[in-house]
Amino acid sequence: MVHTVVAGTFRQTNLPDESAEYLLKREELRVAEIELMRQRERVSELRRNLPQGAVIQDYRFEEGPRDLNSGDAPLRAVRLSELFTKPNRSLVIYHLMLGKRQTKACPMCTAWLDGANGVAAHLSQNLDFAVVAAADIPTLRAHARTRGWDKLRLLSASDSSFKYDLGSEDREGGQDSAISVMTRDAGGILRHFYTAHPRMGPDIRERGIDLLNPIWHFMDLTAQGRGNWYAGLAYGTKVHAGAPA
Repeated sequence: MVHTVVAGTFRQTNLPDESAEYLLKREELRVAEIELMRQRERVSELRRNLPQGAVIQDYRFEEGPRDLNSGDAPLRAVRLSELFTKPNRSLVIYHLMLGKRQTKACPMCTAWLDGANGVAAHLSQNLDFAVVAAADIPTLRAHARTRGWDKLRLLSASDSSFKYDLGSEDREGGQDSAISVMTRDAGGILRHFYTAHPRMGPDIRERGIDLLNPIWHFMDLTAQGRGNWYAGLAYGTKVHAGAPA
């Protein structure tokens, strides 16, 4: 594709019948998209430059066999520090809404993790990733099997205070989704780096971790936009054989 500049615009296509009005508005949009890209980079820089976070305890989790389809036993205890596989890597943890008062897995969380499973090999080149839920291991792994999450590390928070401390569980056992990032320094000290929730404020309930999932970004490309669509655990028809239910 050769991009051409015509009448002050940077063409994205070679279609002959695009109107001058369309080209003008498309150029306005392109400039706005560049501004958005640069704003995202500024936000990422602000995140990277956060001051040193709080020291956190070496939380204890439970984990089943690495092979998702080999049953749920034996269980083994895993410490937060053991989730770091190499020096100078961050640990990213997704808090899945499943367990305690959340008796059915959250559809939105499930959509997020469907995507994470697909890019797990790419993530592993740069960071460590795990999923933590309040649910026990059999319940968590049963849901994972329905989704084909064969590349995700699945952990139960068991009776630890991890989810409460990181804000994804209330004292009554109500669950929330969240994404948390942890670090471990050369001396083995564990620190909290960053946590984000869908709720960004009283008037923004579900946009805080949109950037982790491409579904809405694809929808935002369309003339119809994202509307009020909400993810489901199942849909009426499958797009293709092998697609998640």
